[in-house]
This record gives sequence, structure tokens and C-alpha cells, in this order.
Amino acid sequence: MDFSFSKEQVMIQEMVRDFAEKEVAPLAEEVDRTGRFPLENFKKMGEIGLLGIPFPEKYGGSGGDTLSYILAVEEIGKACGSTGLSYAAAVSLGATPLYYFGTEKQKQEYLVPLAKGESLGAFGLTEPHAGSDAGGTRTKAVLTGKDYVLNGEKCWITNASYARTIIVTAVSGVDDRGKNIISAFIVPADAAGLTIRSEYQKMGVKGSNTTEIVLESVKVPQENMLGDPNKGFGQFLYTLDGGRISIAALAVGIGKAAYEAALNYSKQRKQFGRLIGSFQAIQFKLADMAMELELAQNMVYKAAWLKDTGRPFKKEAAMAKLFASEAAMRACNQAIQIHGGYGYMREYHVERYLRDAKLLEIGEGTSEIQRLVIAREIGCP
Repeated sequence: MDFSFSKEQVMIQEMVRDFAEKEVAPLAEEVDRTGRFPLENFKKMGEIGLLGIPFPEKYGGSGGDTLSYILAVEEIGKACGSTGLSYAAAVSLGATPLYYFGTEKQKQEYLVPLAKGESLGAFGLTEPHAGSDAGGTRTKAVLTGKDYVLNGEKCWITNASYARTIIVTAVSGVDDRGKNIISAFIVPADAAGLTIRSEYQKMGVKGSNTTEIVLESVKVPQENMLGDPNKGFGQFLYTLDGGRISIAALAVGIGKAAYEAALNYSKQRKQFGRLIGSFQAIQFKLADMAMELELAQNMVYKAAWLKDTGRPFKKEAAMAKLFASEAAMRACNQAIQIHGGYGYMREYHVERYLRDAKLLEIGEGTSEIQRLVIAREIGCP
């Protein structure tokens, strides 16, 4: 087995790390404090090709692979959780479904601008009554003439305020068994009848744009249906499988930021006449953090590798997302403990890391949902 990266992957990792340290990290505290979306950094990401890493050059991308993209998410997330989340959502949810399921015309019209970084994309799945139960979608799409008319609500949608297009799921009919057919539609963000409500007041990732969407008789042409109308549910589940790898990578990035902050602090802070890092109690905490984050990172990379090689990756994506998000929470919590009272203060970043990491146990499938996915994949009755 070869655990080394290709030359291209190393180049991307180093380039993104440099960008994150110079451009993203300096704004992280302000972004968290004010809740401001760092649009300037996303424009710069577009200019250097970060928003198109996993897409072919013919669609405006950089021709990279999933692992290259995952390395970018990790580095950006390590510098700023808010920016990392919006970056991951723009690529894995806003653009990737177009690449997977779009027609050639849809890819040229909608994917190319996203991959080039000319705009951001968003994905509207979750509803007030359909969170973990995504199959409980109530948004309706009714074919009227040459257009579909959409009515419904979506909540907790990332990047919607800055998106050119929003991919929305809706019930488009009923199958032979009487079950709802859920399809996906490409909706221009400026479509008549589409309202983007004000942002939520969140615990963490405050600079990541999160809104509600209301669809009131929104008309989209039939050609804006994305993929097979009868396979919309399966299509967005596949999209979420890939998205879970990116969320896991974001968790690793935030967890590593907390771990490194705690390790550095342990080499500076003295108590009882000694550096606190010389005490076994602190050493054990740091050892556990290093071990769990290394294991999480390996699981994330394996899931990305499976996806890139065309092998099944649903189980591994769920495992990576579950373990990495919970490992990140443990690392952030211990980082605060190692900092003591200072860890509770905003001037030290570890409290922000904890607030940002919590969402990763919830978004794109809660930890409980990941355990259900894993249980099904291993053949539990």
C-alpha cells in the first residue's frame, strides 16, 4: 500500500495551505465575531482555481480528484471553520450534482461558472418538517405546460444569499406503489417567487451564510430538471455520500487546529514551576488527540480514494464523517481544558473551534444517521 500523495496533490495541498495561512486565517476571528461572509476570499479562491478542483478542465475546473479537493477542505477548515464549510458546500453540494447528473447543456450553462469561481452554488434539501427524514419532503413541483411550478420551504441552506443557482428537491409525482417521486431542479437564485430569508443566529460557523428559502409559484423550465426524474432521491443521497467526506475533512482541519493550539500552549504555559506539557495528565490528552485525528484523517483519505477509484464508498464516507466529527469535538473540548480558564476566553481561538466543530456532528446527516447508514451497510437485520 502506498500512502504518499501524487506530485499534483502535494502541490495543491501546499498551495491551499499557503493561501489559507495568508488570506483565510487572518480574517477568521473577525468573520466569527461579526458573522460576515468573507466574499473577498471566495473571489480569490475562484481566481486560483480552488472552486473547480474536482472538475475537468472542459467544465472550467482544475482537473483534480476527490482527494485533492479533500486536502483543500482540510487546509481551509483548519484556518477558518466558517470559510471551510461554505467552500465545501459550494463544491460538494452546489456544483457536484451538476457534474454527476447534469446534461451537457446544463453543465456548460451552470457548472462552468461555478467551477471557475464566477459564482457560488447552493443545495436546497432540508425542510422544517424533513431533516433527517429527507424522504419526507413537502415541497411540490407541478408540471404546468412547459414549466414546473415549485412551492415549498427549505431551511439551513448554505451559501444561498451568494448563489447564482440553487439545486432544489421537490415531489414531482407519485410512483406505482403510491410513494412520492422526489426530483431535483436547477433554480436560478433570482427566479420570481423565490425568497431568501435572513440568516440564522448560530452557535458557530457564523460567517458561513445559512438561510431559509421560500418558493412561491416559482417557474422553472422542464429542461431545468436535474438527472432522472424518478431517481432524484437516490441522486441526492449519492451527493450526500460525497459531501460527507468533505465534512469529515473539515472536521479533521478544525480538530488539528485545536490540537496544534493546545500542543503549542503546553510548551509555553508554566504551573508549579514546570511547563504543563511535562505533566502526564496533559501529555495523555495530547496523545489521544493526535491519535484520533490521525485515524480520522486516514479514514477520510481512504473514503476519498475509494470514490476516486470508482469503488463503493457509502459505508466509509459515513464512518469518516462520524468518527472525524466526534474526534474533532473531543479534540476541541480537550484543547479548552488544556488552556484552562484562558480556553474559555475569546482571545484564544480554541473556544471558536469547539463551537464550529459541533455543527459537523449534525450537518449532512447527524451522528445517529451515520450509525444507521453503517449498520445497514454491514448487513444488520
